[in-house]
Amino acid sequence: MTTSALAWVNGSDAPEKPSLNIGFMALTDCASVVVAATQGFAQQQGLSLTLKRQGSWAGLRDKLATGELDAAHCLYGLVYAVHLGIGGVPASDMAVLMGLNQNAQAINLSPALQRQGVTSPEALARLVHQQSARLTFAQTFPTGTHAMWLYYWLASQGIHPLHDVDSVVVPPAQMAAHVQAGRIDGFCVGEPWAAAAVAQGQGFTLATSQTVWPDHPEKVLASARAFVEQYPNSARALVKAILAAGRFIEQSPENRRSTAQLLSGSAYLDTALGTIEPRLLGDYQDGLGNHWHDHHALRLFDQGRANLPYLSDGMWFMTQFRRWGLLRDDPDYLGVARQVQQWALYREAAQALGVHCPDLPMRSSLLIDGIRWDGSDPHGYARSFSLHALGELPDARIGL
Repeated sequence: MTTSALAWVNGSDAPEKPSLNIGFMALTDCASVVVAATQGFAQQQGLSLTLKRQGSWAGLRDKLATGELDAAHCLYGLVYAVHLGIGGVPASDMAVLMGLNQNAQAINLSPALQRQGVTSPEALARLVHQQSARLTFAQTFPTGTHAMWLYYWLASQGIHPLHDVDSVVVPPAQMAAHVQAGRIDGFCVGEPWAAAAVAQGQGFTLATSQTVWPDHPEKVLASARAFVEQYPNSARALVKAILAAGRFIEQSPENRRSTAQLLSGSAYLDTALGTIEPRLLGDYQDGLGNHWHDHHALRLFDQGRANLPYLSDGMWFMTQFRRWGLLRDDPDYLGVARQVQQWALYREAAQALGVHCPDLPMRSSLLIDGIRWDGSDPHGYARSFSLHALGELPDARIGL
C-alpha cells in the first residue's frame, strides 16, 4: 500500500487541494459533474469545484495536459491519445479516475439523404458504394469516442470509414448548423445535439452508439497523472462527489428531470429542455416516426457499473487506434492501461460510499459485428476485423 493510501486509511483524508477547476463540454453526459459542483455533493467531500465550460475538445485537452484544469469531463480516447502522444501533441502522463457514463451517443444523417430514401444502414451502404461523390461525416475529435463509434459502425456495414467516406471534425453543438449548410452528410455526436438536430428538422437518428456496443464506455473523469500523485485525497474526494451525484440523478425520474432543467441553463448546455430531457429519460424519437424507450440509454451510475474504470475499456480504444492506423505499432496494451486507469483509487472511493466494485478490472462485451472483446488478446483483436487500416494514418481534416 502506498504512503498516500496509508494516510487515507489512517484518517488523514482531507483534500490537499480543496478548490479545483473542472472542465466540461456542453453535453448531457456532463450531468454528474455539474450536479456534484452545484448541488452540495462536492462540499460534502470538502471540495469547491469551479466549472469551466470548454468550446472544443482540443482546447480542453490542452488545458488538462498543462494542469490549467485539474480534471475534466473528457472523451475516453482523448485521454489515451495524449498519454501516447498521438495527434500532434507531446506525450503526457494521463489518468482516468472514473467513468462518467455509458451509452447515449448517436449517428444522424442529413435531410438530403432522407429525401433520397437513405433511411437504413443497407441503403447508406448501397449509396456509398454506387455513387462517385463522396459523403462527408463529422465526429468531434480524431481520437475521441465519436470517431471510434462512427468508424466501427460504418465498418460493420461494409463501409470503410477512411477510404469510402470523408471524416471531419466539428464541435458538438455545431453539428446541426453544418448539416443545414450542406457541409456534412451525417455525424456522430453526444446528446443533446443529435436530438436537437432532429427537433430542428436537420435530419434523423439512424443509429445509437449503444447499438454498436451496449453499455459501452463513454466520457470519463480525467486528469494529468501529476494531479493524482500530488493530490490523492483531492482526487479521491472528487470521485466520491461525482459518484454520489450520479447515484442521486438516477434515484428517480424526478431527479433526472430536475437535472435536465439544470443542464438547460445558459451556464451549461444553453439549449431547450425539450432536446435534453427525453433522451436523458431514455425516450427516443428518431425523426422518421419511430418512438421507443431505450433499455441501454444514458447511464450515469447504474449501481456503479457505469463508473468502473475497467482496464479492458481503456485497452479497447488503443486497439481501435491500431486498427485505423493512428498507432503505427502495437503498444503495451495492458501496461499502458494499468498506468492510466486509476482502478485502486476508484475502488477506495466506491467502497467508502458503499458502491459495489468487482475484484477483476476486466469485462467481456459483444459488439455489433458479433466480435467479442474481453481484453485477453488485444494484438489479435486489432487485426481480427475484415475492414481495417493497420499501418496507415487517416487523412482526416480537422475542422470546417
